[in-house]
Amino acid sequence: MRLLSLFAISLFCSIAAFAQKTLLHCGQLIDVKSGKILSAMTVTIEKNKITDVRNGYLQPNKGDEVIDLKNKTVMPGLIDMHVHLESETRKGNVADKFILNPADIAFESLRYAKSTLHAGFTTVRDLGGSGVNVALKNAIARGQVEGPRVFTAGKSIATTGGHADPTNGYRKDLMGDPGPREGVINSPSDAYQAVRQRYKDGSDVIKITATGGVLSQAKDGANAQFTIEEVKAIVAAAKDYGYKVAAHAHGAEGIKRAVIGGVNSIEHGTFMDDEAIQLMKQMGTWYVPTITAGKSVADSAKITGYYTDIVTPKALATGPQIQSTFAKAYKAGVKIAFGTDAGVFAHGKNWMEFVYMTEAGMPAIEAIQSATIKAAELLGSDQLGVIESGKLADIIAVDGDPTNDINAMGRVQFVMKDGKIFRRN
Repeated sequence: MRLLSLFAISLFCSIAAFAQKTLLHCGQLIDVKSGKILSAMTVTIEKNKITDVRNGYLQPNKGDEVIDLKNKTVMPGLIDMHVHLESETRKGNVADKFILNPADIAFESLRYAKSTLHAGFTTVRDLGGSGVNVALKNAIARGQVEGPRVFTAGKSIATTGGHADPTNGYRKDLMGDPGPREGVINSPSDAYQAVRQRYKDGSDVIKITATGGVLSQAKDGANAQFTIEEVKAIVAAAKDYGYKVAAHAHGAEGIKRAVIGGVNSIEHGTFMDDEAIQLMKQMGTWYVPTITAGKSVADSAKITGYYTDIVTPKALATGPQIQSTFAKAYKAGVKIAFGTDAGVFAHGKNWMEFVYMTEAGMPAIEAIQSATIKAAELLGSDQLGVIESGKLADIIAVDGDPTNDINAMGRVQFVMKDGKIFRRN
């Protein structure tokens, strides 16, 4: 009888714990669907889901927790569609690939992931690393470490000598001839193998480097590096596995080839021309600008010895252009999703992208939508990016009203991801 009584008490406690709700009393709540700010709202959460959103400050039932955010602005957890969680910029880090083991990279990535989450970014797309990013994604999903929800490309796909060829800058006897397994292709058949390898590795999205890049140890930062046939093969293979394709691209020709080939998003897009813009609108291709990265690399390039001699001129020429390209694309009506390229600058400062977007003419509410409901649309998720019943409980709060002062996006005071509180000032 005593055992039965203990079992009944244990069962009752379990049921009571299950029934507990969390009520957020929100002074201001941004409705990203309508673009309006609602006052005096209550958001109810059970486990990891939002179950109710109502006017007024609802009173809790016994056992419920109330979180007072009456002097805060509440919004969905932010989504950064372009980060690199494995690394962070610093002077002279070009030698890291010869020094750091995967375990070193993994331990470093833990603090970058935590900084990102605490800055209010509850979901990110990690667009390329060594493959450690797949293990990081899994560790976060299991609750073993703190970090945002991660959708990762694993290793980016490049062509020989292209922006994501992992042996660029090596001594000739070390270069070898990396192939599809390492993410280097030179034909449509290679493309299929590379995509299938990413699937085998556990990636969630495919990333290609459609043009040269700024920080790779190669001369040209904007030349086209894939044929249209190769891009089409990657996109076709990706569709077989339910993947979307993101294309790093700076130069206009590479952008156009990627768009015609069917990619879902253009990353950076620095030198896109009017023809590229019209193609993107016609094809429904998204643009992920990464203005912060452009400004950061341009500033860093002015520091003697920060980058190698082959990188510095590319950084100075490419970095300052992205903000004006963003302004042109926005005014033309290209679909825009928020992305920063964090890692090229310090993780946790992702919010600066909001400042640069609004400087270039995008209203603050639209910038916030680009990092919530619009980013979720590009991800293909119907569970993220909004605060409404039935969605995942990814919610943040900031000091101030970002529609009046965009710098409020840098004053995150509360972070909830998947119904769990990770920051509460």
